[in-house]
Amino acid sequence: MAEEKGVVSPAVTSDSRESEIEQTPIAKRILIGDPLASTNADEHLLRKRLALPIFASDALSSVAYAPQEMLMILLAGGLAFLAFSPWVAAAVVLLLVVVVLSYRQLIRAYPSGGGDYEVARANLGEVSGVVVAAALLVDYVLTVAVSIASGVDNIISALPFLNPWRVWLAIGFVVLIVLVNLRGVREASRAFAIPTYVFIGSVAVMIVVGFIEMLLGNAPVASSAQYQVQGESLAQAAVILLVLRAFASGCSALTGVEAVSNGVQAFRRPKIRNAQKTLVAMGSVAILLFSGLTVIALVSGVHYAEDPCALIGFDCVNNPQPSLMAQVASAVFGANSIPFFIIQAATATVLLLAANTAFNGFPLLGAVLARDGYAPKALNTRGDRLVYSNGMVLLGIGAIVILLIYQANLTNLIQLYIIGVFVSFSLGQIGMVRHWKRELNKFRSLPPNARSQQSGRFMRRSITSGMIINAAGAAMTIVVLVVVTITKFTHGAWIVFLAIPILSMLMIGVKRYYRDVEHEITVDDTVHFGSAGDLAIVLVNRLQKPVMKALDYALAARHEKTLAVHIAVTKEDVKALENEWRTHEIPIPLVIVDSPYRSYVGPLAEFIRHYRETHGSSVVTVYLPQYIVGHWWESFLHNQRARRIAQQLMLIHGVSITLVPWLLDSSELIYGRRSRPLLGQDRAGVARLPDHPRAAPPPPPPVRFDS
Repeated sequence: MAEEKGVVSPAVTSDSRESEIEQTPIAKRILIGDPLASTNADEHLLRKRLALPIFASDALSSVAYAPQEMLMILLAGGLAFLAFSPWVAAAVVLLLVVVVLSYRQLIRAYPSGGGDYEVARANLGEVSGVVVAAALLVDYVLTVAVSIASGVDNIISALPFLNPWRVWLAIGFVVLIVLVNLRGVREASRAFAIPTYVFIGSVAVMIVVGFIEMLLGNAPVASSAQYQVQGESLAQAAVILLVLRAFASGCSALTGVEAVSNGVQAFRRPKIRNAQKTLVAMGSVAILLFSGLTVIALVSGVHYAEDPCALIGFDCVNNPQPSLMAQVASAVFGANSIPFFIIQAATATVLLLAANTAFNGFPLLGAVLARDGYAPKALNTRGDRLVYSNGMVLLGIGAIVILLIYQANLTNLIQLYIIGVFVSFSLGQIGMVRHWKRELNKFRSLPPNARSQQSGRFMRRSITSGMIINAAGAAMTIVVLVVVTITKFTHGAWIVFLAIPILSMLMIGVKRYYRDVEHEITVDDTVHFGSAGDLAIVLVNRLQKPVMKALDYALAARHEKTLAVHIAVTKEDVKALENEWRTHEIPIPLVIVDSPYRSYVGPLAEFIRHYRETHGSSVVTVYLPQYIVGHWWESFLHNQRARRIAQQLMLIHGVSITLVPWLLDSSELIYGRRSRPLLGQDRAGVARLPDHPRAAPPPPPPVRFDS
């Protein structure tokens, strides 16, 4: 069989894997694990049972705080306003059903993983696509912040003495989730699967037990049922506004639904079918838990106030207000019982893990944006564990900043939430309606006999049903977006409306920058490169092993001419170097360049200019020795001169820089090895440079260049 010619991809052998692992810093291997080969990517695709906790943890965990926020808003008007709760909850459930069905259509039509961004960009244009992407990115950051803050809130409900450390607990959990996700999708799914399923099972059991107690005539009673609330006298318009605001807060139960559509490519084959089944399972479980928890909370008389001191009789000074989930668990199972602590632990855990949905959606969306040129290309780079690690780190930093600013206060953070997701919902659904219209026009352009066949009739029904579902989804999500905007704008949501256009403009700016750079570097027939010589310059400060190694590298590269250049700052250094040069018989010309103002790049640039005037337009390669250290504090003990010189030399035309590393002994702590012997030592067996065909046998005398 004839061999195929082209690029040869070497097989991943055990030796190459061990070599790659050895080159990875030890600290990094401990934190995130050994690097994985790209050929193993398919092995880390998700099964449905592992994809559910990864992509649905946000939506499923919303049942822990969505009913709480909904009842809290209604309670602001007095206990009588809780009568609106069933209708508000029913509206939220209806909206959730429509959105799940709509995204099921979206997954089928656009399975590449771009989600609402891809739909809006393809059907509504660049600006709409960028706005959707910006809204989703902002929402993912807020998802992490809100989920972590809610989880910490539930922990403090069970362990009130932790309240002074609320912010630091939240930051610690963000760092922990970042590290777990950096270990890879499969490891993260395994770590998060059990807590998610424990939460689903424990809350389901609590709801069933609560309904059984109700049927037996022994309905659970919440600890806050005894507290009264002094309602405010509200006008009719204010009543409507309060109900709408409660509906807007309850709609936080819809967050995370879009994550499955953004992560279709993370599923195992058949990707579309598995993603759709996971989405339906997620929606069904979320609806059942949300509805059941709302009913139990209303029956048990849970009173959760925005201001705990508004509860008449509650000691708001010495005791933090228990969360709705804690009150329901206490009413059903009894305070401080084992099931109570299981519910609290499971709720806190799944709320913390709800942030994991964002840690899958944000990096995937960032990678798509980077491929399209709207985000830095670093976001499209997979890390050692085959995940988009740069996006994960960026998301973690953004969430920590938000938590610090808002002091991990759930009530304040929730006001910023869901704006971004409903912007993407609305534009995505409008884009899908336009998509189905285009598909319908294509269908109508088919010959009559093709349209009348069974496959043609099935296609028409599919297009029609998709258009109806997405049109209903677009109408409802637009209404919710308007409601959310009206009710939350003055409570802090204006920040989100400010952040989305700013981020959108930044992304469009990045796109234009990449476009201009691509135009600038595109190959054409008018640009020609050429030179009349080849000069190597090795910068020498003192004659040490790193300098010897740099000299040897320069000789091994066989340049037309090799010079050792010393920038003379003090006469003592010059004299010492000249003596060492003669003592060790270095067979390379030493050039002394005076620097009366103690700068390095200026005199060197003048020397290069003078050399080119004398010898022609030579290509110049400057070799710079550089220390590689193992401790972070060692960097402060070295002056980093090589890096500064390299950065400035890059601005000189026709000059390239070669950094020659010298691994100090401390680097063995991270890299697992020390600096290797010099090439000359390997060949000659002594600590001196090898003979070179272009170097004269006797060492040439130093040459002084006066700039």
